[in-house]
Amino acid sequence: MIKVLITDDSPVVRGYLKYILSSDKDIQVIGEARNGKEAVERVQEEKPDVVTMDIHMPQMDGFEATRRIMETNPVPIVICSASWNPEEVDKTFRTMEAGAVAALEKPRGMGHPDSDSSVKTLLRTVKAMADVKVVRRWSKKKREQHPPRPVSPSPQPARQVSRTVVPAVLPSKGIQVVAIGASTGGPMALQTILSGLPADFKVPVLIVQHIAPGFLAGLGSWLTTSTGYQVVVPEDGEAMIPGTAYLAPDDFQLGVRGEHKILLRQDPPENNLRPAVSYLFRSVAEKYGKNSLGVLLTGMGKDGAAELKQIADAGGITIAQDKATSIVHGMPGEAIRLGAATHVESIQNISEKLKTLVN
Repeated sequence: MIKVLITDDSPVVRGYLKYILSSDKDIQVIGEARNGKEAVERVQEEKPDVVTMDIHMPQMDGFEATRRIMETNPVPIVICSASWNPEEVDKTFRTMEAGAVAALEKPRGMGHPDSDSSVKTLLRTVKAMADVKVVRRWSKKKREQHPPRPVSPSPQPARQVSRTVVPAVLPSKGIQVVAIGASTGGPMALQTILSGLPADFKVPVLIVQHIAPGFLAGLGSWLTTSTGYQVVVPEDGEAMIPGTAYLAPDDFQLGVRGEHKILLRQDPPENNLRPAVSYLFRSVAEKYGKNSLGVLLTGMGKDGAAELKQIADAGGITIAQDKATSIVHGMPGEAIRLGAATHVESIQNISEKLKTLVN
């Protein structure tokens, strides 16, 4: 049985989460916490396998609770949030920096058209996170005593991208575009990669990140602020500019069209997903062929694995994240199984690999 601790200040939400989680024969709800302070105490006492964590709570919020849990009794933490104001979304991503492994919206109530899918996502995520191996984070005092060696340059102020449709000037040969797909664990993986890329990176970067509706704009802002690399949510027909990352919007498939421009379509979901990594990789393989570079990062399922092979078969270069540094090795693992990855790299090495291959 997977032992779960529910943390939320609303008794109604706690009751609904308990009802959902208890419906699965492999999950046992071992307790509830009304705030972050109670969560820290109950984790120490009851040793759950997974903790669901709200962000906005009295006495101690989800960010501080996550930080303390990861310093004392590390356990996989899944954020369940329903607040989409910018402050709370920003705190969600800072909570992931503190050690949370996934972020979901709270399941929709019965009768809502998205109820079934949100319930399935919660159950699938909690069960997958139970197998994640988390590590203890150092306390602030220990971090000050043993400062880590820098692994990437300090973030620089992000430049402002002109929202123009004038065709971009990209390299006439070699790699002309990088396409990245990610799911569970992706935000931190993307942060690591983009932190290591220079502002004058020679090609545009296209990204599909599976994430709950409402988090997308906050993800782009957080990545820009925390990495110094410009990340934008594009418009259909927008010219792709080197040194800029384009994040697929909520509920749109992201692809490419002629003259190095963004393609956004509400075509049917693929692998039950929109945006889907599969759509992006297939579009890039068709338009850029041997001049494309695909990267498949941590995530549940198989989205993008077969299409990464399409990039490789077209003569492009492909990278899959290794198992050791993936939160969930589903997507990159399937790509490796299919022989789709020309390179298998740790997340710490991917940005250097991109710079070498593009140059």
